[in-house]
Amino acid sequence: MIWKCGIKHADNSCTHFWSRHLSSWSCRFRCSGRMEREIKLLQDEIERLRDPQELNFMSSQLDELQEENSRLKYRLNILKRSLQEEMSQNGKAMLNINQCLQQIFGEAISTAYPGLENAPLMVTLNQQAKFGDYQCNSAMPMAQMMKAKGQKVSPREIAEKIVQNIPNNELIERTEIAGPGFINVHLKRMFVSKLLSNLLVNGVQPPSLKKKKKVVVDFSSPNIAKEMHVGHLRSTIIGDSMCRLFEFLGNEVLRLNHVGDWGTQFGMLIAHLQDKFPNYLSVSPPIGDLQAFYKASKKRFDEDEEFKKRAYQCVVKLQSKEPDFIKAWNLICDVSRNEFQKVYNCLDIRIEERGESYYQDMMTVVVKEFEEKGLVQLDEGRKIVFAPGQSIPLTIVKSDGGYTYDTSDLAAIKNRLFDEKADIIIYVTDSGQAVHFQVVFAAAQLIGWYDPKVTRVEHAGFGVVLGEDKKKFKTRSGDTVRLMDLLEEGLKRSMDKLKEKGRDKVLTPEELLKAQRAVAFGCIKYADLSHNRINDYIFSFDKMLDDRGNTAAYLLYAFTRIRSIARLANIQEATLHKAAETTEVLLDHEKEWKLGKCILRFPEILQKITDDLLLHTLCDYLYELATTFTEFYDNCYCVEKDRQTGEVVKVNMWRMLICEATAAVMAKGFDILGINPVQRM
Repeated sequence: MIWKCGIKHADNSCTHFWSRHLSSWSCRFRCSGRMEREIKLLQDEIERLRDPQELNFMSSQLDELQEENSRLKYRLNILKRSLQEEMSQNGKAMLNINQCLQQIFGEAISTAYPGLENAPLMVTLNQQAKFGDYQCNSAMPMAQMMKAKGQKVSPREIAEKIVQNIPNNELIERTEIAGPGFINVHLKRMFVSKLLSNLLVNGVQPPSLKKKKKVVVDFSSPNIAKEMHVGHLRSTIIGDSMCRLFEFLGNEVLRLNHVGDWGTQFGMLIAHLQDKFPNYLSVSPPIGDLQAFYKASKKRFDEDEEFKKRAYQCVVKLQSKEPDFIKAWNLICDVSRNEFQKVYNCLDIRIEERGESYYQDMMTVVVKEFEEKGLVQLDEGRKIVFAPGQSIPLTIVKSDGGYTYDTSDLAAIKNRLFDEKADIIIYVTDSGQAVHFQVVFAAAQLIGWYDPKVTRVEHAGFGVVLGEDKKKFKTRSGDTVRLMDLLEEGLKRSMDKLKEKGRDKVLTPEELLKAQRAVAFGCIKYADLSHNRINDYIFSFDKMLDDRGNTAAYLLYAFTRIRSIARLANIQEATLHKAAETTEVLLDHEKEWKLGKCILRFPEILQKITDDLLLHTLCDYLYELATTFTEFYDNCYCVEKDRQTGEVVKVNMWRMLICEATAAVMAKGFDILGINPVQRM
């Protein structure tokens, strides 16, 4: 390429040029007798450029640039290939639209600004439909990053450059730049229609899973010989729902019940058992009410010194694993397990018991490992461990030589990391235990058991349950509310509600019982899960059984109504399945379009919950889906009937398919929440 010298002469007669590779020179031509000197200078420069050292310097710069260019091309090719695979997959997996848009805009940003490392990628749902379906908000934070590097570029200019570099894709119909640099995204209707058809043909399938993970969820965790109370209710409901989510996503999930089945309290329980039922070794003792049995033994322990001494002797013999004492311990544990199982049966909970006793032999090894690594300090006879950044220590051995909750939790986490080979470990307990788990996790990292960048270990805490007086939920006498009493009360109120609505007159006795259980237990679960678990929540049967607003009662009724549409139109399930393969899902009406997009947000919702473990997001989504469906159904005729005879004269099959897709997603949402809907209510 040839350049003009750029010097402006009075007669505009200069015709001198120089090659582009010498453009760093300042032109010194004056069109006078100094021409020869200038030519000499040029010749000297050419000679300098021929020098091997100079050529090597320029060559190394060129090599670096070529290498960087190759890296960028490789990265772009990987992004393009990944996007194409995600977009063109014909598998059954549901597509996460937000994730696909992030890939598209990630590629556009990399192409437009290859030198900007860790550029922010912000793609969100557009809250106002008139401005589009999604929005990319990366331009403004990118402008701030570039400003910090001394490059002043307006966000709008950045947004324009991003849009210019959006790769070809099946999703985006068009984009618009609004305000200071928001990129509004309008999706292609045909693309959304195809995704809905895929859902209808293949069912609600989880998004593609890059790697199957081993997930351990520690939840419920009641204490042997004590009644399950509302705190256990929250842990049980939340933990079960988390397990259901990870299972649906294709992971291997281990559901663990870390029950309190070891410790000094068993000494007093066994001593009391020996006194009350001396023939317990040959005749199974009738311990129906363990709560009363526990209270009686505790009273004796507090008031009778002789009994207390004998209780401590029983503890020693139990820990020595003497057969008679192990049998007594098993008898007490079995009575508790039977009571726990009644609750789990009502709530449809699957869980594997691994109590504190399971980790007893492991605790000695754990203490030895901490000692060998020089991490143990002595404090008035206790063995303690201080983890970095933690103000309180773990007591791993008491002054009397016994182990503690700290020791058993360290043994448990080691077992889950090394024996179970968990990728994710979640502890679902009340928020009051947050500091304890924070210290346990820090100690496990200190000793090198896991790297938080590789293994996810998390405490999913929750608030307390309050009564309608906004005080801790208790009976009128001030006792803890028994869970079975609570569940039975739910059944009674559920039946009263169904009869109040006259459902007992249209449902068969069997259907009525199914509806009763679905409403009672569904409402109790949903009332818990629909609140942010971190906060306290008020337990109110009246609110949870209300069929208006964001409640399980409303959603269950909405679901049965949607399922009944095809039945009322005499459309068989087989007909719907066949139509799903041959009928295009039209989305011309604004309410069809709104509902179609809402249905397809399901994978995005699940991804968010996987990240933050906040299940109320799914409840909010299901409520939004139900209300969006109502808008659609009120504005778009699915079935047209003769006004005089009531006979069906026309079925808009594509709309029937939208109904079916809505119901399918709602059903899967219910399943993740542990709610069992019924076909008739």
